[in-house]
Amino acid sequence: MNSFKKVVLGAVAALGLAFPAVAAERAVIVLDGSGSMWAQIDGKARITIARETLGAVLSELPGDLELGLMTYGHREKGNCDDIEMLVQPGAGTGAAIAAAADKINPKGMTPLSEAVRLAAEDLRFTEEKATVILITDGLETCEVDPCQLGNELESQGIDFTTHVLGFGLSDEEGRQVACLAENTGGKYLSAQNGDDLVEALTTTVAEVAQAEPEPAPEPEPAPEPEPVAVVENFTLEVAMAEGGELLTGDNASPLYWELSRNGEIVDYGYGIPLEQMEPGDYEAMVRLGEVKVSQPVTITEDALATPYFVLNAGTVVLRAMAAEGEPVDSAAALGLVYPGGDAFSYGEATFIVPAGEITATATVGEGSATETATLAAGEILEIDLVAGVGVAVINGAYVEGMAIEDSGMAVNILKAEKSIDGSREDVSYGYGPNDDYQLPPGDYVAVVRMDEATAEAPFTVSAGERIEVVVVLDAGVAALSMPGATAFDIFGAKKDIQGNRSEHGFGYGEEHQTTLPSGDYVVVTRYDDDTETETAFSVTGGERTEVTVEKGAAPAKTK
Repeated sequence: MNSFKKVVLGAVAALGLAFPAVAAERAVIVLDGSGSMWAQIDGKARITIARETLGAVLSELPGDLELGLMTYGHREKGNCDDIEMLVQPGAGTGAAIAAAADKINPKGMTPLSEAVRLAAEDLRFTEEKATVILITDGLETCEVDPCQLGNELESQGIDFTTHVLGFGLSDEEGRQVACLAENTGGKYLSAQNGDDLVEALTTTVAEVAQAEPEPAPEPEPAPEPEPVAVVENFTLEVAMAEGGELLTGDNASPLYWELSRNGEIVDYGYGIPLEQMEPGDYEAMVRLGEVKVSQPVTITEDALATPYFVLNAGTVVLRAMAAEGEPVDSAAALGLVYPGGDAFSYGEATFIVPAGEITATATVGEGSATETATLAAGEILEIDLVAGVGVAVINGAYVEGMAIEDSGMAVNILKAEKSIDGSREDVSYGYGPNDDYQLPPGDYVAVVRMDEATAEAPFTVSAGERIEVVVVLDAGVAALSMPGATAFDIFGAKKDIQGNRSEHGFGYGEEHQTTLPSGDYVVVTRYDDDTETETAFSVTGGERTEVTVEKGAAPAKTK
């Protein structure tokens, strides 16, 4: 058992996870399968940590808990419809969920809101109690508002809850998705490492498993007396600029307001309120986009209090394109720096920010574009940012005409120009065939590695153009069968002038398969009785070589 699994199981035990044998609600775990899940925490990919966490936590499930697994962004890049239910909700699915998670190959977008909606519909949330547990390491990239979705699901569901586990998200990013949980009565839990993720997943799954059976309906209450008419005594007037038009109707729907007294929130809502409040002194706060303004207000019994708020703000509409004449790139990252803060989104987005100097940035793949402007209060400023990148599709081949289709193929893209010490600057990386790399115009080198075989190929990128690059490894596959062996090392057959041989991999056990460059090799196998056996073999490009090692065979003669 590796050290991470020991930590996971220890954390589960420390949490005292005990599932009672009661009827539990049905739930779906939605696991982020977008490309950012390859990012590393303490030297380990986020997707690997998530897989190991699921395997450990779900191994303790009670038999009657009905749990399913959905993912997104795992099949192709740039597709907001890439959402799939991998394991239908059912009892005893812990092992199936762990196995399905192990096969996820992150690469695409983050349609987290639509995934939660589809999971809720699969659980028949309008008819039955249901829970969705979302594990995400990024924000929504498919132009759906998770906060609004939370409100819709809460209003339509019988008893629907979403818990959100923010894996590696900053505090600011967490706040942007926490509303999906909070608006459905769920929890937002931040996880910055594997231990945090174990605790967060254990907490939410335990809450599902310990769900109380639905209580018997209460008897019909006696008819209430007709309510006495009340008089509304509180509303708001809000304008983007001094003397500008007041926000009304749809223009006011994103507006959030609060009334507080002595530091405690008394009432809150969205849009322009018309409320009946207890008379007294309050602090009124309004927030629209990235702008927040407060002022004191006194509410009396016989008059309509109408505090007037000037946001001194404007609207910025940002759109990111890969190259001139191309449509908006929905995967592009948008950044906006405004007086007093910054904000982020993807593809095309609208920001309401304080008036003043702003700096807008769009990052498309490895390219970017930046523009600085002055935003006036009440102004709507539209900015198109063109990164000017081209697309390189990188593939590998064992030999000419024999493509590598294994998702374990690693790709690194470097700048072609070498520094004074001979090194090249890293630009991008990825895994698997047929991936698109959006790059600024220039000269590059693609380095492809499959197991122990590595090769590189130069290429040039032009703005708005697409180039196909195939890196030929001149390699084959060696399948080693080593009955009785406990460990092995693979070396190049030829020794250097010092008598040393180049190493091409090592491992443990009796079976091993790897990709090697064409050439001659020696495998040194070791056994429990401390003996060793050397066996020579050769690898031919584009071919499979099967080698059976017999203990005690005569050592190979090598030069």
